Amino acid sequence: MINKIIHFTQTQREKILYLLIGGWNTLLGYGVYYLLYRTFKGKVHYVVLLIPANIIAITNAYLSYKILLFRTKVGFKKSLLEYLRFYMVYGVSMLINLILLPFFVEIIGLPILAAQAVVMFITIIISYTGHKYFSFKHNRNEIHQS
Repeated sequence: MINKIIHFTQTQREKILYLLIGGWNTLLGYGVYYLLYRTFKGKVHYVVLLIPANIIAITNAYLSYKILLFRTKVGFKKSLLEYLRFYMVYGVSMLINLILLPFFVEIIGLPILAAQAVVMFITIIISYTGHKYFSFKHNRNEIHQS
């Protein structure tokens, strides 16, 4: 049984790490959004608060995925390209968030924080695919540490 668990974790390392890092980043992003919402409730529209919350969460996610998951080692220019591609994937996620959050709040009637949790779950799935096949797509034989 232990051998099966070890084998599973070795063969599914990338997905397991993605879920763990993604889980951490989701909690961080949700926590930042929560703090911003509670701090600026009634002063700043709830949708506008997505911008600073996402900037913080995206930067944290990029560093975590780069260092812990995809382990790419490239020069400054390629790292900058990675970061921009990473932001593009999250830009798509942000647009989806900007559409779905008001939909779930205004049309479906979910409370704001519950709606944001639902939307984050949807965007996790979308962003994994984008990061794996776009953000960190390089010749892994040259830059991926085994």
